[in-house]
Amino acid sequence: MKRLAALLLMALAAHTGRAADYLQAVEFPYYLYPRTLWERELVWLKNIGVQTVEFSIPASYHSPQPGEFDLTGRTSPRRDLVGFVRLLRKLGLRAWVRPLPPVPGMVNARLDAAQQRAWLKQLEQVLATQTASHGGPIAYVEGRVLAIDAAAPPAPVTTISALDSSAFARSREAMNSARGALVWTDVEDAIYPAGWAANPGTLLRKGAVGLSGDEHPATLGLRRDAALLRGWARLFADLHHVTLPKPAAGHWPEGVSAAELVSPAASAIGITNSSQKPFHDDLRVVEPLTKRTLLVPGVSVGAGQSLWLPLSVSLGPDGLCRECTNFAATEHIVYATAELLSIEFENGILAMEFAAPEAGEVIVQLTHRPTGPLLAAGKPTEFDWDETHLRARLKIPAGTQQGHRVRIGIAIEAPDTSAFFNDLHRLVIGRKNTVSTMYSSAEVAARSRLRLPEGYTATPTTKSPNEIDYEIAVPADAIHGDFANLALEADGVSLGRAHV
Repeated sequence: MKRLAALLLMALAAHTGRAADYLQAVEFPYYLYPRTLWERELVWLKNIGVQTVEFSIPASYHSPQPGEFDLTGRTSPRRDLVGFVRLLRKLGLRAWVRPLPPVPGMVNARLDAAQQRAWLKQLEQVLATQTASHGGPIAYVEGRVLAIDAAAPPAPVTTISALDSSAFARSREAMNSARGALVWTDVEDAIYPAGWAANPGTLLRKGAVGLSGDEHPATLGLRRDAALLRGWARLFADLHHVTLPKPAAGHWPEGVSAAELVSPAASAIGITNSSQKPFHDDLRVVEPLTKRTLLVPGVSVGAGQSLWLPLSVSLGPDGLCRECTNFAATEHIVYATAELLSIEFENGILAMEFAAPEAGEVIVQLTHRPTGPLLAAGKPTEFDWDETHLRARLKIPAGTQQGHRVRIGIAIEAPDTSAFFNDLHRLVIGRKNTVSTMYSSAEVAARSRLRLPEGYTATPTTKSPNEIDYEIAVPADAIHGDFANLALEADGVSLGRAHV
């Protein structure tokens, strides 16, 4: 009866879960990496924006002797499934589990009915309390064979090797569907345990990231996708397709495809160029609010590249910026000719981060003229203001950082108070770290506080009436290479943030 109840609960979760959402995951077969590398590689995936890892659990490998199971690393550190799941939970990553054979590339022993029942029972004992509903990482289980409350991954599933030269374009074609799941494979170098490779001549499986942590250009597509989905993923459930107006030429060039996806809070145009020639043209799209044809000028997409262009994106908390509560319902991004990754509004400053392989522009609908100035890639520049339509045209420089990332910011309103972090450095685990902060006045400094991640502590020292130094202690169990979010606030208002 308990198993039946669990199965019914699992089916209910799968039925009521948001199974139509788009999901992107990276294959991470833990047993193919030395145990000492798990944390380093998972932290790297998290830091580039990956939220879900997919992996099989090889029954044969976890059964060193007939009828015996090792899921704790007793016979080999690579068999420590329990430790791996705990690490995923600590990092806040989600897991997509394949509990039954076959496991690609591994020696797979056939399980009879009794062996399969015994194997699944062992997994249920380990994973039942580690599901997402219990605050754990196990979000998806393939095949619905485990009696735990985890949903099936969304279908259809597309698998793409990071080493495929067309991987980025193919991944964006899948993303443009806004449904199903994409799994990236061959991301890290892998070493098969001795005697467990299906092909004994292939003990080392090359990936886009070497065992020493060196990153090859093949990771660029994954980086671009992960950075984009960090902000957009929660909006995909509401996106639906509309028919694009025909291009001015009457048809798309060979190898170029586009899709428009709309929702009340944010819409986008996904354009992919699978050809060998660069694409440059104006796009005709449906303006989501008025349903009229809107011209997006000067869109450039390189050969083998793709762009996810924002369209009618709210500046309020329903869009990409969860903390933007100062904007009116009518204020939004009309369009941009670069990929919009994130929006922040803090202390009167509207900041936007883009992936911009080439220079572009963003049109912002506001209720009043910004006070300025516009900072683009750290440099002051001019912006155009349309007084009749209350629209600002902001320039987007070509991104020179990894993934073509670039930030622009403009003062929408003059701040009454301000605070910022000064001279930030890497925080060292297990040591006190000095972080300097500055404030617009002594009164603001006196009313301010520093917000820290759980487990961190800070001791303040007043350096001057409007300067405070904090000695921050990082807990010994913090994850090496991870990021910590710091924030300054006064009177309940956020004044400054840092991601260190």
